Amino acid sequence: MKNFMRLFLPIFALALLTACGSKTAGEKVEAKEASGEAATASASAAKYVVNTDKSNIIWTGSKATGTHQGTMKVATGSLAVKDGNIESGNFTLDMNSIAVTDLKAGEGKEDLEGHLKAGDFFETGKYPTGSFTITKVESASGDASITHNITGDLKLKDTTKSVTLPANVAMVGNTITAVTPAFKINRTEWGIQYASGLIGTAKDKIINDDISLVINLVASK
Repeated sequence: MKNFMRLFLPIFALALLTACGSKTAGEKVEAKEASGEAATASASAAKYVVNTDKSNIIWTGSKATGTHQGTMKVATGSLAVKDGNIESGNFTLDMNSIAVTDLKAGEGKEDLEGHLKAGDFFETGKYPTGSFTITKVESASGDASITHNITGDLKLKDTTKSVTLPANVAMVGNTITAVTPAFKINRTEWGIQYASGLIGTAKDKIINDDISLVINLVASK
């Protein structure tokens, strides 16, 4: 479990890459029906509280004219850990913290952040938080940089889907970290269809349905 906490550091690295040219970074993860059943921890597992100052999500998005990157904060979270392994846990995303990092004030930064928070995208006034609840954790093999596959229910707006994310989880002293490599989800599966090719958007206006994310989590006992 060498870096499961970083699983949410750089991403709500959400990457919206354009469908007409650029490819979104990372492997595609399949969205399935949510299980609705959180993983349970053993009685002897210790509680680790997510450090919200050191944890976040990094997103990248693009359309025909280019890409944009940004971050999102983790509002709360905790993990149940035993013998250096994560058994269960969850964290909440602060959707109002969506920030664009590749633009400066006065360069369109405020407009893009406002649009991402509006009804076309995440509608943060109505849905101020998102969440990820772990439903299963399995050891991984075959790639030295990936220690575990973490399955959980990801909720964005009013839609919840099950996804399995590769992660590197590590324990150092009383701190555990979890980090995912860049991965991508299809935003339309969470009901975010603005400027999607699926709804007949003109080619030069299309925003890629895939969002690239990196999650980094840091939690302490």
